[in-house]
Amino acid sequence: MRNGSRDYSIDRMVEAPANLSSARRASAPALRTEGLVKKFGARRALDAIDMEVAPGAAAGLVGANGAGKTTFIKCMLDLCAPDAGRVELFGVDYRQAAARARLAYVPERFVPPYYLLGREFLAMTLALAGSAYDPARAAAIATELELDPQALQRPARQFSKGMTQKLGLAACFMLERDLYVLDEPMSGLDPAGRLAVKSVLARLHSSGRALFFTSHVLSDVEELCSTIAVLDKGSLRFRGAPAELRLRYGEDNLERAFLKCIRSDADAPAISA
Repeated sequence: MRNGSRDYSIDRMVEAPANLSSARRASAPALRTEGLVKKFGARRALDAIDMEVAPGAAAGLVGANGAGKTTFIKCMLDLCAPDAGRVELFGVDYRQAAARARLAYVPERFVPPYYLLGREFLAMTLALAGSAYDPARAAAIATELELDPQALQRPARQFSKGMTQKLGLAACFMLERDLYVLDEPMSGLDPAGRLAVKSVLARLHSSGRALFFTSHVLSDVEELCSTIAVLDKGSLRFRGAPAELRLRYGEDNLERAFLKCIRSDADAPAISA
């Protein structure tokens, strides 16, 4: 349904259309939006958002609760129909299934089928993406994420919140993709789990994969990302390097610079560094 809001946690696998040249696909940004608008009644949840993430780049989207971060991700993945604007993923219009062939996604509220064993969920995800389940690789990724591989033999209904989040991330990371879209990937994780996820993200980024994720923990964004975008009440207030955001507001601390950005620029247009 084009007018509804859908939420799927498993990406879809379709080849890119033949009439899109390989040269264009290779040079196109991993993500580009122009004038993206989403309304809920009279309220603009997204107000003419321009965003670009280069291939292999790491970008963080930050904002207070209700700023529009999850709505932005849902619109870019065709899970929620925007009212205006343009979205492309690797040069492909977001409405085409081929646009999602090179990405993997974990939603903010990841809930696997409660009746599946952990390994069954991973196998199902891989099967839907056209890949085979490798138990050894699954165990390795689970270990890397601080998830006991033996937990994969248990039903998802027995998982804690943190274990459930790690299962979703494991499914995502088992897919070899050029872009990983993660909505609050650290949600529910203890310090060891957060450190493990950051280590995996850093590894993926160093291998040339693009990252686009939301977070309320700005230190994680500063550690992992070369670009930070600040969203406030549906408007983009800043886009640039974390150091440039601190410099613009004369702060050594990114959190204080972020607060100054959304409070002093409440009625100002977006500024790109």
